[in-house]
Amino acid sequence: MMEWIESVLHTTVQMGTVYLLASLGEIYAERSGILNLGLEGIMIMGAALSFIFTIAYGYFAAILMSIIVGVLMSLILAVMAVHMRLNQVVTGLALTMLGLGLSGFIAFPEIRKRILLALNPALPQEALMTQEAPKLPEISLPVLSNIPLIGESFFSHNVLVYFSYIAAPIMWYILFKTRFGLSLRSVGEDPATADSLGVNVYLVRYSATMVSGGFAGLAGAYLFIGFHPFWQEGLTAGKGFIALALVILSTWNPLRAILGAYLFGGVETIQFRLQLFGFGAQSPYFLAMLPYLITILTLIMISFENVRKRIGVPASLGIPYSREQD
Repeated sequence: MMEWIESVLHTTVQMGTVYLLASLGEIYAERSGILNLGLEGIMIMGAALSFIFTIAYGYFAAILMSIIVGVLMSLILAVMAVHMRLNQVVTGLALTMLGLGLSGFIAFPEIRKRILLALNPALPQEALMTQEAPKLPEISLPVLSNIPLIGESFFSHNVLVYFSYIAAPIMWYILFKTRFGLSLRSVGEDPATADSLGVNVYLVRYSATMVSGGFAGLAGAYLFIGFHPFWQEGLTAGKGFIALALVILSTWNPLRAILGAYLFGGVETIQFRLQLFGFGAQSPYFLAMLPYLITILTLIMISFENVRKRIGVPASLGIPYSREQD
């Protein structure tokens, strides 16, 4: 029984890390007033590039390129949402569709083969045609990994899991204990007042949106090389949308996001474990639709003003800002 619990906890942390990384960046974007519904597309692009660059150059290049593509894709969203003041829901969903389509294209075997040959002509034939990549090695932390029950579950993982442990409290500290964090939160609540006090609203929103994209790209890289190193189209399977719901569940707080991420990871883990015993195996389509159902319900919920105030939604979330109009 103990071994089963340890196994469930270990997988919960692995799955939860995907949601945690994606939600940490999204918290910053939403605190600044930008709703990034492009998380799913950015994550799948991060996963696709981590697949290609791990084979071509190794883990470091894969992680770096996943972050870069996330930042660049979020920059597209920032231009449309901040500079052009377009509808953030529409632009975010368009970004998701772009990411899903482009990732499927570049990871298609023939296209991927050409990209890999262009990146590294010395690659052997089997590397060009493989559908999987080496997984990030797990590192057991001395002493901590020997703690009964939680040792192996929390302290025997790869570097990206450990990075998430560190990133969450650091991002909480920046958000609530620094001048930049105060500016970020003020922009999300009342951009006109923040602007009048000398805060560069546009720069803050651009920065927060790019942070969101970088973390989403990293979450995609972790999903592939850190958890499921076998490529299949649509690998993210709605995880970006679940991360959006998690941001609200955590009330835009990076520390609470840890608990929410592991809650979602635990539910997903238990769900798969139950399927092994025949529970829920008859309803895979119902399970597949849950991420999208959660997203729809989330958007409906935050559209009601009294609900927004009760759960602490940033007052300017999703609302374009124009100095000329104020």
